[in-house]
Amino acid sequence: TSIYHFLSRPRRFGKSLLISTLESYFSGRKELFEGLAIADLEKEWKSYPVLHLDLTGVNYHKPDALENTLNLSLCEWEDRFGSRAAEKELGDRLMGVVRRASEQNGTPVVLLVDEYEKPILDTIGDEDLQEKHRQTLNGFYGGIKKADRYLKFVLLTGVTKIGKMSVFSALNNITDISLMEEYADICGMTEAEIERDFHDDIQVMADIQHKSYDKMHAELKRKYNGYHFCEEMTHSVYNP
Repeated sequence: TSIYHFLSRPRRFGKSLLISTLESYFSGRKELFEGLAIADLEKEWKSYPVLHLDLTGVNYHKPDALENTLNLSLCEWEDRFGSRAAEKELGDRLMGVVRRASEQNGTPVVLLVDEYEKPILDTIGDEDLQEKHRQTLNGFYGGIKKADRYLKFVLLTGVTKIGKMSVFSALNNITDISLMEEYADICGMTEAEIERDFHDDIQVMADIQHKSYDKMHAELKRKYNGYHFCEEMTHSVYNP
């Protein structure tokens, strides 16, 4: 089974929330999951070193923005796990951090990357800068493959799967779960979840707008529901 996974979803669909949830889960923070099904399903609650790279919220139209963002994350991780002077390239530094984190904790490492391709999407229309970002990302993501034996789980999320980026050729066993039936509602909200978790909130909204609950619910459904991520999906999901 591959340790590498990729998930594509539209913007504002809950990818960052999924990443932060996995970060808490792999960190063994059981207290955050009290009252949820996983609190009973998970028996070990083992803690792993988690490296969380967030590429959202940065203006990548600036030439040095990407390298600065990656460097800041690497410096933070190197403060935690140490560094070596010989590790100068971004990919080598990532490999070194993963190896030391695994050796120091006695467990493999979890790597979570939020919107891995945002620097490429942001610079569509500026071919020179886009190519510069592409080369930077290729070098950085190349370090993931080098660190293979020290990794337990890797998830990259994004809006789209950019086939020409070498992260997908370097990680030739990456599993794209975007259109798999078992992960179809991993992000977003199902009708059952809306009814179970937001019934009272919808009623409050309906009261404020002087509408019936059914009419308010129907409006939300018309505006936010209707997403399907596989042919076998028998229900649709709401964009949160």
